[in-house]
Amino acid sequence: MAFASIATGAFAATKNVKENTIDASDSRIEYIGRTLTEGSDVSCDWSGVYMRVRFTGTKLTMRCSDTRGDWFNLFRSSEFSPKEDARFHINSKDTVIVLAEGLKKGEHEIILQKRTEGEQGRFTVHSLSCDGEFLQSQRRKERHIEFVGDSYTCGYGTESDNRDDPFKAATENCNLTYATISARYFNADYNLVSHSGQGICRNYDDFRPGYNMPERYRQTFDMSEEEIWDASKGTHRPDLVVIYLCTNDFSTARQPQIGFFAEKYKMLLDQIACNYGKDIPVLCMASKANPLCADYIRYACMMSGLTNASYMSLSDMVHNDTSDLGASWHPNYEGQKKVAHCVIPYIATMTGWELSEKAIR
Repeated sequence: MAFASIATGAFAATKNVKENTIDASDSRIEYIGRTLTEGSDVSCDWSGVYMRVRFTGTKLTMRCSDTRGDWFNLFRSSEFSPKEDARFHINSKDTVIVLAEGLKKGEHEIILQKRTEGEQGRFTVHSLSCDGEFLQSQRRKERHIEFVGDSYTCGYGTESDNRDDPFKAATENCNLTYATISARYFNADYNLVSHSGQGICRNYDDFRPGYNMPERYRQTFDMSEEEIWDASKGTHRPDLVVIYLCTNDFSTARQPQIGFFAEKYKMLLDQIACNYGKDIPVLCMASKANPLCADYIRYACMMSGLTNASYMSLSDMVHNDTSDLGASWHPNYEGQKKVAHCVIPYIATMTGWELSEKAIR
């Protein structure tokens, strides 16, 4: 396991080195996902938010803070892949991370990805420094997919190989989910709006009644109801939205009333239409958690009256319940790949994007 190095104190990593420093809010840095800029700082807490930094030189450092203890994936001079170049954990304020050093002179681009969800902390970037020059990061990709979901989309337990393992932040990795696998397959940017235990009208074991994904979806931060997300000021407009919710609605051997479920589902669909236009295609996925999930999702789409909403369902055979499961009976990377194999053809049909012979990984 590779780790990026960490130096505590704002100047620990810069001593005796002539550096070029820019604010986190500098327009040359590209952020993908929901973020908030306050002065020179940029903050986020949703799973999967990532930034691209392009520079010349041999070394790159980042001054940052985290409110609790997030885990991150780092990709150096390469695109996303299932295996990161380094991973690290941040659980302190005013910390300097050495993102890259000892590089050959020339242009480089790094991608930093938040792999854990909002409950693990809010992450803030203060500034970046390099021993060369900062360049404009590469333009956004032509394709973008937004995924709305629960723990399956967050990557709960994806790096565990034992379904009896408890949740650990270190084994949660959104980069190994059906969502990011699908985005990689289509060479698309992505953003995740996902939170473990969340349902359409009922959360896991009835936690926080009345506060479900249709309510949480409005937020700039996963864990704060104060800042409302303004899609018109955002930096992305997806070509497609994929919703993978309903497992928690049927949790602990209970089920919601189908009319109420459809009403709350339409609330979420209406918000997506408000953000991105009424014609944006939305794929509504039913999980294998309960045979009724497929009926509920189909009914919700039909009752919404929206012609842009399509549905699909996953059966018990989408993955097995032994080697394809990680912590707390959540799909691990092998299970997530199998879900991606099911979703990708639907995405291709809805968008017109071509299917290729490239590996789904």
